[in-house]
Amino acid sequence: MSGKTKIVVLHTKEIIYTAFFAILGIVLIILLIYMFRPKDSSGEEKNTYIPGVYHSSMELGENTVDIEVVVDNNQIHSINMYHTSESVATMYPLMEPALETLAVQIYEKQSLEDITYSEENRYTSMLLLNTIEQALEKAKVPEAEDSSSDSGTVPEIIY
Repeated sequence: MSGKTKIVVLHTKEIIYTAFFAILGIVLIILLIYMFRPKDSSGEEKNTYIPGVYHSSMELGENTVDIEVVVDNNQIHSINMYHTSESVATMYPLMEPALETLAVQIYEKQSLEDITYSEENRYTSMLLLNTIEQALEKAKVPEAEDSSSDSGTVPEIIY
């Protein structure tokens, strides 16, 4: 046996730095693996809407009011009333303010659920919500019942 004793001096500062960078490197590798791993079909986010501009109409006496809803894959971008005659604006003055109030809530919630409206605009708001809902129904991605049927068919987008 050799009688020589070896003394190793470790500086605490160097050990802490080495441990910190080792942990940081491990976290970075885990993050890169998570970001670049292939996504399976069950984990992907499904589209709610077919992007486009959709219209729906409602009858008010002899006049028609058209509602336009613009959507992308998962978000409602705008809701507008168009082709409104002056008689509709005169006879139904709460129509536009009610639509603006509803639209703000729909943009925030991205849903027609739990939308609130004032008691004085109740019927107008209900009518507008039904018309918006009809337009969004046209925009929804159809549920695939059987993937073998309708393969290659693209839903029609209404402009």
